Amino acid sequence: MQKEEIVDCPKSGGNLCYKIQVTPEIQNFQSLSCGFWTNSFMKEGHEFYQTQIETLPELYKDLAWTDPETGLIWLPQTLNIADKGMVFANGTNSQNWGWAAVKAIKVPKKDKKKYPIPGKPGEFMEYRMDMINMKTFKERDYMDALSYIGILPE
Repeated sequence: MQKEEIVDCPKSGGNLCYKIQVTPEIQNFQSLSCGFWTNSFMKEGHEFYQTQIETLPELYKDLAWTDPETGLIWLPQTLNIADKGMVFANGTNSQNWGWAAVKAIKVPKKDKKKYPIPGKPGEFMEYRMDMINMKTFKERDYMDALSYIGILPE
């Protein structure tokens, strides 16, 4: 049943929003135009939305945007790809924020024991996030942040 199409993003107006029809009742939206996502369950009062909002940092809650036409609530995406890097919203509030991007770096064999995989005794990470060299991008430069970590071509 899964059907994908590219639509205009209702939040940013950009033309790179992936709409994925998972089932007749469930649609997922991921916008490369603005870096926000939503799905059919992201509405006030829905259990899925409540679960999401309880675990989010305050910045993400502040940045939440409700589509006036659909009532869907859009949130910033956090992208974490072990061998590439991570992109996430970072800042002090909705007026002062941007996209943070950090590259993944290979953990040398001699340092593996410093990076255990949580919940997996005896297993260690192959890569770690290079937080020291974090780069910040403006709100509208989500795709540049993805390029920085190697998800999109530069």
